[in-house]
Amino acid sequence: MKIYFVGAGPGDPDLLTVKAERLLKNCTICIYAGSLVSPGVIGLIPAAAKKYDSAGLSLAEIIGLCREAKEKDQDVIRLHSGDPSLYGAIGEQMSELDKLGIDYEVVPGVSSFQAAAAALCTELTAPEISQTVILTRTAGRTPLPESQELSRLAETGATLCIFLSVHKIREIVEQLLPAYGPQCPAAVVHRASWPEQLTLRGRLADIAGRVEEAGLQSTTMIIVGEALSRNLPSSRLYSEDFSHGFRAGGKR
Repeated sequence: MKIYFVGAGPGDPDLLTVKAERLLKNCTICIYAGSLVSPGVIGLIPAAAKKYDSAGLSLAEIIGLCREAKEKDQDVIRLHSGDPSLYGAIGEQMSELDKLGIDYEVVPGVSSFQAAAAALCTELTAPEISQTVILTRTAGRTPLPESQELSRLAETGATLCIFLSVHKIREIVEQLLPAYGPQCPAAVVHRASWPEQLTLRGRLADIAGRVEEAGLQSTTMIIVGEALSRNLPSSRLYSEDFSHGFRAGGKR
């Protein structure tokens, strides 16, 4: 038997990987991440399969279900939202499975930061503006190392994709303003790729008000950075005078 840590993607079932869809349609036991996984994805699981919402389970209970499945030689789908490697708490589960000698595999999924960028029809990197994307969150009950506080990360000028933090939007703005300035583009995407998806664009100067007016408190990605602007410098990649291994530059 094997435990499959499967990325459910951002919500739209069409954004599942082919492998994830195949595993879900054939699973007999699924432990899924509660309201974070869309009904459309849950709907792919066979009606006869046993389904457990991990929102109400402790780590010990989740591992207990895996142990029972091993005794019956049954595979388990451990379904996480987005990509399991980002804020999925899979490391601690794997450590426990290692102790029990239970085999596991990770099936990646589309992350919410990627779905948010797609919803905004934007590129997160821009020539001469930002060639770095930072995935981060604010501190909560899970603390941050001091060197990874938003105010420190802002000094890079990179594009910031901020998870799990929309309820602290004013605190985020205050930390980013000194480095990015009030006119820096900012956007939020609520439930990217779900039917109820909502996108808000603005600047650091007004994005907090827009978020509060919309009443957003969870499942929302925040993106900040000059790469969100339009009319940015073009890359050299497709310039007529740019040579690379597949094309010789030079005007014709």
